[in-house]
Amino acid sequence: MSTELKTRKPRVVLTMGDPSGIGAEVILKALADPEIAAGAHWVIVGDRRILEATRGTIGVPLLQAEVMDVPALGDLNDFRFGKLDGRCGFAALEYVRVATELCLSGEADAMVTAPLNKEAVTLSGRPFSGHTEYIAELCGTAESRMLLASERLSTVHVSTHIPLRRACELETTRILRTIELGASAMKLLGFSRPRIAVCGLNPHAGEHGLFGTEEEEIIAPAIQAAQREDIDCSGPHSPDTVFLQAVRGAYDLVVAMYHDQGHIPMKLIDFEGTVNVSLGLPIIRTSVDHGTAFDIAGRNKADARSMKRAMQLAARMAQTRLATK
Repeated sequence: MSTELKTRKPRVVLTMGDPSGIGAEVILKALADPEIAAGAHWVIVGDRRILEATRGTIGVPLLQAEVMDVPALGDLNDFRFGKLDGRCGFAALEYVRVATELCLSGEADAMVTAPLNKEAVTLSGRPFSGHTEYIAELCGTAESRMLLASERLSTVHVSTHIPLRRACELETTRILRTIELGASAMKLLGFSRPRIAVCGLNPHAGEHGLFGTEEEEIIAPAIQAAQREDIDCSGPHSPDTVFLQAVRGAYDLVVAMYHDQGHIPMKLIDFEGTVNVSLGLPIIRTSVDHGTAFDIAGRNKADARSMKRAMQLAARMAQTRLATK
């Protein structure tokens, strides 16, 4: 291993998100924290004009990061913060595209995304199902997973943005792949042998077939296959108790079967500090776990805790990957 890889800070790109939202504000507020600023070489991919306007509003200097100006927004004659605008949706996707290409080319070691607005992207005329799915498409990846991580708990999802009826159509191979991706991600976060709990689908994990057979027929075989790969995982556990057990220290990671099963406890436990980590990609990507907050955009009211946490996780994962290359 070269001395350079051991010592150099990772280069992490930050996408500004929807220009009308709070992305620029939470990025600048996060970078104003000396501990965050020192954690990596930060590069903001976005619109310098929006960053300068935000800097003037919140009184934070733009000194702690390089700015890569992407002129996708056009003129600002009728721009205003908090406004749903298809041009902003287009620009937000362009920031993501540029940042993803920097990571794929090796010019950046990780990326952190500020929130974009799905409706604004749709107004731009571009088909869009989600941030993670778009990045996965740019990376040429057939499948991806969402990990939510906080100081107290981490959860990875077998499925996310699909109808609940479809989410209940489980597949053993998909569950196994989710366990594998979750275990690998937790190792990048510093857990040498993460303890993983796998949720059931039905109430009380099916109660031995009384409330459903998915646990015995589909979920349990995935857990057994993961155990044969020397992954420390157990279950299926009752979804209504396993998150409490994990928060109390019994597990490092919970595998949720669908979006709300994992999101509701995570947001209840630590809404501001929860970070979205994309798994199954050839690059490292983290994101805040909140939206564009148009109602407070441009008013110096945004909370930067989730952005700080996302930046810390991205830098830590990138540093681990650099050290183990």
